[in-house]
Amino acid sequence: MDSHAVETLVRDLLVVLVAGLVAGVVCHRLRISALLGYLFVGAVIGEGGLQFVSQANHELEALAELGILLLLFAIGLEFSLGELARLGRFFLVGGSVQMLLVATGAMLASLAFLPWRTALLVGTATALSSTVLVFRALAEVGVSNSPHGRRAIAILLFQDAALVPLMLVVPLLSDVEGRVEAGFVAILGLKTVLFVGLVLVARWWVRRHGVGLLASMRSRELVVVFSVALLTGSAYGAWSAGLPPALGAFAAGLILSGNRMSEQFDALVLPYRETFAVVFFVTLGALMRPALLWERPLLVLAVLVGVVALKWSASTIAARLTGLSWRASCATGFVLAQVGEFGFVLFLQAHELGGISLETYRLVLVVGLGTLFLTPLFVRVARGLVDRGGVAVEEEHTTRAEHDEPTPTAVVVGAGPIGRQVASFLETRGHDVCVVDLSPVNLHELEIAGIRTVAGDARDAAVLGLAGATGCQLAVVAVPDDDVAREVVRALRRERSDVDVVVRCRFRSNADDLRRAGACAVVSEETEAARGLVALLTPLLAGSAAHSD
Repeated sequence: MDSHAVETLVRDLLVVLVAGLVAGVVCHRLRISALLGYLFVGAVIGEGGLQFVSQANHELEALAELGILLLLFAIGLEFSLGELARLGRFFLVGGSVQMLLVATGAMLASLAFLPWRTALLVGTATALSSTVLVFRALAEVGVSNSPHGRRAIAILLFQDAALVPLMLVVPLLSDVEGRVEAGFVAILGLKTVLFVGLVLVARWWVRRHGVGLLASMRSRELVVVFSVALLTGSAYGAWSAGLPPALGAFAAGLILSGNRMSEQFDALVLPYRETFAVVFFVTLGALMRPALLWERPLLVLAVLVGVVALKWSASTIAARLTGLSWRASCATGFVLAQVGEFGFVLFLQAHELGGISLETYRLVLVVGLGTLFLTPLFVRVARGLVDRGGVAVEEEHTTRAEHDEPTPTAVVVGAGPIGRQVASFLETRGHDVCVVDLSPVNLHELEIAGIRTVAGDARDAAVLGLAGATGCQLAVVAVPDDDVAREVVRALRRERSDVDVVVRCRFRSNADDLRRAGACAVVSEETEAARGLVALLTPLLAGSAAHSD
């Protein structure tokens, strides 16, 4: 790569990151998904908009592909085999019927304009819904545990599982000239079976030996290095075997899932994942041509309405077959009536392999973005349907976000001396406690004692979600920095407005600020230290006075 190419890459990367930052801030203020902002701002700065990013040499696309790897790594980390067993027929019946109906319908509609291989590609990619957006939207309106919410989650889990074989099929379907031979398919299948076997062995070794070894090191840096090394090695191994590197990334996440350090792996890799997610989605948006909206508005509108109607009807039928009422099934249909981010991954992979033309690719991007923008509205419509129908919430069930653990009734933020004492106190009184701290080293002693822990920044909603903040009755903030404590209190209030929040405050002058942020009670170290000194000095002074008499 010459100096000019390096300069272009750095400039484009800077533009993408700044644009993503601005979009993220705006979306945060408007309380909408940042994913929508990334795609939208990408369309604005791309070749179809202001042309701030040219991508002439495709270097930025390499960074976007790295973003795909980290996103799939995160999906693998969050993939819960125990959750699949509990969801049972919701997962198998609902997921398979929904994907089959959508893929078949989209393929038949596309056959009028596209070759059968391309039409099948479009159908399978269209069948995927947005795991990230739907999970967040369901949590925001408080319906994750509702019957229709659980069916939607089951179908999304099925789609996540189906993503792996779909990534293997895309290269075969992209061979529009039929050059792929039967022997190649057989060898690819054998390699896949061997790769899956190696993944299962690696997962067993990590759970049996690797986690204990990492915990004994008590170093968050080594946890990060191990995670990144495993991700890189698995992706490279898949590529060397002729399999998609994205399959290797998903496998790396699966290897690290289902053990007591899974949350720590996710929390520590989260900053890298989010950074590359920005690059991926902004770059993806930059490939769109917003001009299609006014050049061919009827085509875009017709395809958009057709996709939403197809996905809504297919998801409604699938949910009905799992035992839901028609009203609740319609609500499930609205929740899943969008094209997901991993559908975009398959579209991109098919386009790069020549299976989908640039014109078709840009059309599906515009339509997919439109369905994502409509998702928050659809989720609220679903909530209205359920509320009017009086459908009860299934409190006895747990969701995927709980990672097979009981919901904690108390969350303690900060694993210093005070936080550890508070956690132990609550544990001895029968509370289910989760302790959150930035450093796994600080959490090691609590893990040994059997207390659930999450390593990460408690100001991050994702970390609080892993800790179960949305289901707790009490939160204790025991961090040594009052400014950080105030931000944590605000984050807790955003997750749950009625939780009791008690805060350890270093300086009495900051107590009022913490109460205004949402703390129910504030304990000042200055006040407590002064009381302790007075309690100690009182008998000493009394003794001195008696002695002088």
